Amino acid sequence: MDDALISALFVFVLASFAGFEVINKVPPTLHTPLMSGANAISGIAVLGALIVAGDRSWDITVILGLVAVVLATINVVGGFLVTDRMLQMFKKKESKA
Repeated sequence: MDDALISALFVFVLASFAGFEVINKVPPTLHTPLMSGANAISGIAVLGALIVAGDRSWDITVILGLVAVVLATINVVGGFLVTDRMLQMFKKKESKA
C-alpha cells in the first residue's frame, strides 16, 4: 500500500478514537448546546465535500464527496432542528386569561 494512504488511515483512526473519548466524556446537559455549536463545523464539512465532489470525471473521490455532502447536510439540518426544539422549551407559554 501507498505510504500516504497508510498515514492517512492512521490519522483517521487516531482522530476517531480521540473524538469518541472526548464526546463520551460530555455530560448529557451539555450535549445539546455543544451540538448546536458543532453545526458550524458541519457546515464547513459540507463546503469541503462540495469541493471534493466538484465537476470532474466520476471516480471514487466524487462518489465519496457526494456521500459526505448528503451526510453532513443531514447533520446540519438535524442539529438546527434539535437546537430549535431546545429553544422552544425555554420560551414562556402564553397564559389564557
